[in-house]
Amino acid sequence: MNDHIERSAGEKPVKEGEEHEVTIESVGAKGDGLARISNFVIFVPGATAGEKTRVKITTVRLKFAIAEKI
Repeated sequence: MNDHIERSAGEKPVKEGEEHEVTIESVGAKGDGLARISNFVIFVPGATAGEKTRVKITTVRLKFAIAEKI
């Protein structure tokens, strides 16, 4: 169990400033598109479900990141 916690707190699969191609899987309760990179949640404001888009990571938090469409 502690191994899982240590891995979760480790390095994230994305970094601020990186660009990625993502597919928006769904739309969250607040209206942001939700994508995943290596099972790490990426919130993309203004994106719609099913949309394929290029994004730039703007913020990385413990369990998710925020990106903008570019």
